[in-house]
Amino acid sequence: MRWPSSLFSTVSYTERAGSLSSPPPQSADIETGPLIGLDGRESNHAAHDMALATLRFYEELNDYLPAQMRKRDIAVHFEPPCPIRHLIETQGVPHTEVEIILLNGVSVDLEAPVYDADRVSIYPMFEALDVTPLLRLRPGPLREPRFFADAQLGRLTRYLRLLGFDTLYENRIDDADLVQKATAGQRIILSRDRALLMRRDVSHGCHIRNDNPMQQLSQVIRRCDLSRVSRPFTRCMECNGPIEAVSKQDVATTLEPETLACFESFWRCGDCGHIYWKGSHYERLQRLVTAVLNDAR
Repeated sequence: MRWPSSLFSTVSYTERAGSLSSPPPQSADIETGPLIGLDGRESNHAAHDMALATLRFYEELNDYLPAQMRKRDIAVHFEPPCPIRHLIETQGVPHTEVEIILLNGVSVDLEAPVYDADRVSIYPMFEALDVTPLLRLRPGPLREPRFFADAQLGRLTRYLRLLGFDTLYENRIDDADLVQKATAGQRIILSRDRALLMRRDVSHGCHIRNDNPMQQLSQVIRRCDLSRVSRPFTRCMECNGPIEAVSKQDVATTLEPETLACFESFWRCGDCGHIYWKGSHYERLQRLVTAVLNDAR
């Protein structure tokens, strides 16, 4: 897996000079954002007492903005110096969805301070453009695509396990514990909750936008470039444990006579003991796997 160098779909910036550069402000194309205090929250100070910066979000990051603020400059008043992270997330954009930030044309990280008259350009992750010279926001790629899904993503969890991806899921866990466990296990957090992904200690995450589990699966496969590293039917969909082939004799006492009479090959989860065989359900799941991987390629 290449994290995070090629996690978003191909984008083109030819309409904006064809490169990753901060376009000049367009005075007739500016919306006013909220007043931001030093703590990253909206401030009650008057605008004339605060600094003013211009933000510009690109491509799919605009989906997080109100319609009138998309694909245009956003003027934000704030108490300087203010970390870029705060300015971005007060607009509703989780930092996990951002790959490159240019501050006055210079690549910076999330904690870079913003001052009066600064211009900030915020980009999603890339496949098509060479951004090697620029500063990426993640500390480095995770060597294996392992996940921790939040409580709203039970079906997605099962699908990812079906494809062979190590995916934890707990439906009774608070955000702090989830983040701690995901960080300790070097796992990518999958969540429908933007606030969870905006937590400062989250480094690798993916905001799941769609309600449909199959479309959620397609999003994760494309974003995390999983199609070439999947190993279908190697992980238990029930508990996430590894599946291994076992002899018919080893499982004979736990299966119905009809199943034993019709099938010769069996597999068992090494953790929970759940037994699998290639019945009609296997054919259905095989079609699902083929369709979703072909669609992602």
